[in-house]
Amino acid sequence: MDTSSADRSAGARSRLTLDEAVATTRTGDLWIFRGAAPADRAIQTLTNAPVNHVGMTVALEDLPPLMWHAELGRSLPDMWTGRHQRGVQLHDLRSAVQVWAARYGQRGWLRQISVAVTPDQEDQLLRTIARLDGTPFPSTTKLTGRWFAGRLPRRRRAAVPSGGLESAYCAEVVGLTLEEMGLLRQRHRGSNWYDPGRFWSGDRLPLAPGVEFGGEIEVVLDEDDLAAGRAAGSAS
Repeated sequence: MDTSSADRSAGARSRLTLDEAVATTRTGDLWIFRGAAPADRAIQTLTNAPVNHVGMTVALEDLPPLMWHAELGRSLPDMWTGRHQRGVQLHDLRSAVQVWAARYGQRGWLRQISVAVTPDQEDQLLRTIARLDGTPFPSTTKLTGRWFAGRLPRRRRAAVPSGGLESAYCAEVVGLTLEEMGLLRQRHRGSNWYDPGRFWSGDRLPLAPGVEFGGEIEVVLDEDDLAAGRAAGSAS
């Protein structure tokens, strides 16, 4: 999987069309979203972050790029199970971005990873997807409690074991997956340390040696993209 500077030159640009972003993205890239709905604002306020959702690109061999994330909606079929489900999901990436823009009113940004994912890391990614796909999304109360627990001093709480998540939100899923692929250092704080703002460039991630993420590139959708997102959203 070639991530040379020629192929990753989009990182120097501040905006891409969705077509360009889908053609450019590679496994491990981050997709970050910001909305203006009350629930979005609540997450942004709670986490003191400019964003409220994060997903990760899964681009394997000749498959179309997919997005690995967690959400309440079930507008799109999960590509792992073939079902419409809530919680942790693997979606067609283009369709997911279209739905998040058209139905949820979200602006989206792409952050590109600097390294090529190895076959061993891809295998670990697939094992993580197999284990976590379909994990329920927590209620608002549980989400808030989980996030606060991730910020308590270590001696006052137990870490959430990676294999025992009963529910998960988007940042936990992405953070845990990147840890298990060896792209983030395992912090031994529990996956609930992560929130969407951790993945914005103004914050600091516990990156593994040699791993970097580029700055945010805004992804711009045209009217055809928005129409496709509205059509997919109406099916839920």
